[in-house]
Parts: sequence; structure tokens; C-alpha cells
Amino acid sequence: MIRLGERQTLECVKKVDFGVYVGDGGDEKVLLPKKQVPDKLKLGDKIDVFVYRDSSDRLIATTKQPYITLGELAVLEVKAVGKIGAFLDWGLEKDLFLPFKEQTSPVTVGKSYLVSLYIDKSNRLAATMKIHRFLQDSAGYQKDDRVTGTIYEINRELGAFVAVENQFYGLIPQKEIHKKLSVGDNVYARVTEVREDGKVNLSLNKKAYEQMDEDCVKIIKVIEEYEGELPYGEKVSPEIIARDFGMSKAAFKRAVGRLYKARKIDIAENSIKIIQ
Repeated sequence: MIRLGERQTLECVKKVDFGVYVGDGGDEKVLLPKKQVPDKLKLGDKIDVFVYRDSSDRLIATTKQPYITLGELAVLEVKAVGKIGAFLDWGLEKDLFLPFKEQTSPVTVGKSYLVSLYIDKSNRLAATMKIHRFLQDSAGYQKDDRVTGTIYEINRELGAFVAVENQFYGLIPQKEIHKKLSVGDNVYARVTEVREDGKVNLSLNKKAYEQMDEDCVKIIKVIEEYEGELPYGEKVSPEIIARDFGMSKAAFKRAVGRLYKARKIDIAENSIKIIQ
């Protein structure tokens, strides 16, 4: 049986002016266009191909290697957005369709997103950003391991869902998010918990004592942008701290405390200023 969306080895069973037909020994066969046919290919020879559908919705074979095959995960770039969905570059002549209903957020031309390849109800290949079911449990991660991943969905109550190394399930809990994140973002995170179900919780921050030096530098830089004096003190809201510094209020207070003890800033009720 010829398998849609997969690489497979098929036999050259018929030659025509516009290419060759390849099959698996049964009645079913598919066209390999002339420009894809190796010069020395003869009847009975085996050839490795990928099978998809052309612009006329006919099965067709190609010797090209697509960036993704059935059931795999890959980061693909958006080439166009239309009325019914988007179209992704997957390395073949016909772009891959990403329906609106399979998007976890609106997509932007030129930006890349993590997707999987599936066969829809019309027996066509399509992409989906709903990749949760394709992810695996953690691969032996331990607390404080550093990992990379791609954000594939954001839930305002739970947090940002991350495909760790683009194949394992991870979550940045909402309480750990102090800056704007978007679907498609690549993140470098720290494992804070390996759950009993094998999934991992993540943080974008280092351990408190490691993070504090970076936070101090960031606070000084922001105060300088305010011409040396912040228009608010330590009691400012967590929302303003997240907006201006991209950190939690606890991290802000730790760093401000260190800067104050080092006599680099002066703290008043409604201001924080750099000591010249």
C-alpha cells in the first residue's frame, strides 16, 4: 500500500513521457515527475520517494526530502496567510496548509512555528499547531537542568506550554511569566520540577542567587532610562515591575535590596534613584 505523507521505497513500474510511475507491487501506482527521475532509473528499479498531493489534489511522488513527515514535529516558516488558513514552507513545491482551526494563535508571515503533519478528513496532508498529543514525557531531566524549547500554546490561567527540545512536554506556569511571550518563541529555561507523570515545569529565570546579578544590572539600566530616578518606590505593583523589568516583585525587591546595601541606589517612598 502506498502511504501518504511518508518516505517509502517503491518500484519503477511504467515509463511515460512526463515521468515514471512507481508502485509497491500491487495495483496502486503514483507518478514521479520527469524532473525528479534519475537518469539511470530502469523498470524494476527501486527508488526512495515521499508521497503527497499536488496542486490538483492528485497523489504524486518526489525524491525531495520534506522538512516534516507524517506524525513528526518540525519548525516551519509561514509563507502566506489566506482566508481559510496559512501556508507553510516544508521544502516541497506545493506549500503545506495550516487550517485556522488547527492554529493555537494567529500566525504571522515570515515567523516560524512548531507543527506536526497529519491526514485530515478529506485524506489530505495538513499541519497542526495542536501538538500536545505528539509530545513525549521527559527524557530523564532533573531539577535545575537547562533546556531549550518552543512555545506552542499559551493559556492565561495555566501558563505557556513548551515543547522541550521540540519533543517533550513542558510548562512555564503563569506565576513564572513576567514578560510577554508568544506562540512560536524559542526559550531557554530551567527545570524547576519533574512531575510524577514525566512532564516538566520550567522557569525562564536562574536560581535566585544566580539571577540576582543579572537583575541588578537590568534595574540600573532601566533607572538610567528614567534619567537616573524611577517615579515609584518598592511598593509599586507587580504589573508595573513585570512591564518595566520583566521580573517578579520578589526578584525586584531582592535586587533592589542588594543595590541599596552596595550604596548604588537610594530608596524613597515614591522613587528609587541612582547614587552618583
